[in-house]
Amino acid sequence: MIPKLQFITTKQRSELMSKIRSKETKPEVILRKKLWQIGLRYRKNYKSLKGVPDIVFLKEKVAIFVDGEFWHGYNWVEKKKKINSNRSYWIKKIEGNIERDTEVKKQLASMGWKVLRFWEKEVKSDLEKCVSKIINALKNNY
Repeated sequence: MIPKLQFITTKQRSELMSKIRSKETKPEVILRKKLWQIGLRYRKNYKSLKGVPDIVFLKEKVAIFVDGEFWHGYNWVEKKKKINSNRSYWIKKIEGNIERDTEVKKQLASMGWKVLRFWEKEVKSDLEKCVSKIINALKNNY
């Protein structure tokens, strides 16, 4: 059994949290490599669109986000109860992220974009299903 991580100081926690990436995450890279391998070409971390999608197919107007479970509130109702440290900060932060993700999706959709969001664990556990959803989205936009 893996022991639960315990932080001795706030500085140690801060160091660990600073190492978490917002782009070029392993699941994002895995998904991109698979798409490239099957011949799909895309833009990555496309700053010209609201929310800076991880993967963008410009011609087909498909924007893809690969979201981390903690940061974007996977199973939030349950996870929210389990936050013990600095609850007010983390709850506000994550709920703000959830709200922003919803707003970004609405804005992109209003501009004619199809938005796909995948949880990191989805990409890791069923890459083929994620790729299939992307291919279907691309086909439906032709």
